[in-house]
Amino acid sequence: MPSIAAYGVVLAVVTLTTGVGIPIVRRLAVRLGAVVRPDDRRVHARPTPTLGGLAMLVGFLVGMAVAWRMHAFTSIFDGNTEPLGLVIAAVIILVVGTIDDLREVSAPAKVSGIVVAASVLVFSGISMLLLRIPFGGTFILDPNWSYLISVLWVLGMTNAINLIDGLDGLASGVVAIACAALWFTARLHADFYVMFFASLLIGACAGFLRWNFPPASVFMGDTGSQFLGLTLAAVSLLENRKGTAVLTLLLPLVALGVPLADSALAFVRRLVKRQHVFRGDTSHVHHQLLAVGLSTRAALFSMWALCAFFGLIAVLLEWLPRNWSALLVTVLGAVLFVVLELLRTLRRVRTADDAAASRRDSRRR
Repeated sequence: MPSIAAYGVVLAVVTLTTGVGIPIVRRLAVRLGAVVRPDDRRVHARPTPTLGGLAMLVGFLVGMAVAWRMHAFTSIFDGNTEPLGLVIAAVIILVVGTIDDLREVSAPAKVSGIVVAASVLVFSGISMLLLRIPFGGTFILDPNWSYLISVLWVLGMTNAINLIDGLDGLASGVVAIACAALWFTARLHADFYVMFFASLLIGACAGFLRWNFPPASVFMGDTGSQFLGLTLAAVSLLENRKGTAVLTLLLPLVALGVPLADSALAFVRRLVKRQHVFRGDTSHVHHQLLAVGLSTRAALFSMWALCAFFGLIAVLLEWLPRNWSALLVTVLGAVLFVVLELLRTLRRVRTADDAAASRRDSRRR
C-alpha cells in the first residue's frame, strides 16, 4: 500500500498544476468570450471568466502522469483499465461542458454526453457491482442492472454538483470534503485505489479554490462541475466494488447529503411549478442563506461546515452496527429537512419584513 507521503506528493502536484493553470485558462476564456455576466440568479457582481474546469483536468492528468512514474503506484496502472477509462470519460465530459460554456447546448444533448462518459466508465470496470441497502441486505447486480444504476448514479452526481455550483467556492469545497470522507473510509479497509483518485480530486479542488474563493476571479463552469461530478461518482463506484466496505452506497450519499438533497428538492420544486427541471432558480440552500442576510463568505462557510459534519458522519458509519447506521441516517435526514424548512421560513419572514419596510418608505415619501 502506498505511503501517506506518496499520496501527499500526488496531491501537491495536482494542486500546484491546477493553480498555475488557472491564469492561463482565464485569459483563454476571455479571448473566447466565455465570460459569465451578473444577473438576477447569480450572486457575483462583475463579469467573470469561466472554463476553470480545464485547469482542473490538466492538474488531474499531470498528477496521474507523475503517479504513473512512481513505484508506489505501480499496482494501480499495471494491467488495469480503470485509470484509462476514467481519463477518457473525463475528457468526454470536459468537451461537453466546454461546448456548453461557450454556446449553451440543449439538456438532451448534455445528458447524452454524460451517458456516453458514464458508459465508458462502466465498460472500463468502474461500475456498481454491489447494491447495499441501508435497511436491508446486499445484492449482487447482474450486468444490465449494474450498467443502468451506474449510469443513473453518474447522472445524479453530475447534476448535483452542477446545481450547487452557484456560490463562489461552494462546489469545489463540497467535493473536496466528500473526497476527504471517502479517502479516510477507504484507508480503513486499505482501498488504495479510492485513496489515489480521491487525492487527485482533492488536489484539483484545492488548486482551483485558490482562485474561486469569494470574490472569485474565475468560475469552473459546466466544464468543471461536470468533471467534478463525474470523477466523484467514479470514486464512489470504485469504493462500492470493495467487498470489505460497509454501506458503500450509503457513504457517498451521506457525505454529499446537502447537495443531493438540494438537487432532489429543486427537481421536485420545478416539477410542481411546471418549470423546466434543468433551468436554474434562486431557491437553492446557498440562495436561502444569502436571503436571510448572510454574506457570501458566511454562507460559504456555513455550507462547508454542514457538509463537513455530514462527511464526518459518513466516516463514522464504518464503525457502527447496521441497525445503528439506519437509525443515524434517519436522524440526519430529519435534521436536514428541519434545517431546510427553517431557512425557507426565515427567508419568507425576511422578505415580508423587507416588503413592509418598503411600503413604509413609500408612505413617507
